[in-house]
Amino acid sequence: MFLLLPTYTAPLDEVDRVLQAHHEWLAAQYAAGRFLLAGPRDRREGGFILSTGDEHAEIQKLVATDPFTRAGVATYQVFHVTVSGGAPEVLKALAEHGVDVP
Repeated sequence: MFLLLPTYTAPLDEVDRVLQAHHEWLAAQYAAGRFLLAGPRDRREGGFILSTGDEHAEIQKLVATDPFTRAGVATYQVFHVTVSGGAPEVLKALAEHGVDVP
C-alpha cells in the first residue's frame, strides 16, 4: 500500500485549469481498484491518495500519468506503508481490496 502526497508547485489558477482532468484520472484509478481514498489537504497545498499495490516503480509510473504531473503543477512524494492496525470495519474493507492487514 502507498500513501501519495501531491504538492502544488504552481499558482492555484494553473492547478484549477487541470483539476477536472485530475478528478477524471482519480475516478479511473478508483474504477481500476488502484486507489482507495483521496482528497485535498488543508490550505489547498495539495492532496493525499491511499493506493493499493506493492511495487514502487509501478506507482511512480502511475503518478507520471496524473494530469497534475503532466501539466507540471504538482510533484508527488510516494511512501510505501504497511497496515499494522485499525478499526475492524476498515481492516475488513482493506482486505477486500487486496491489502495485507493484521
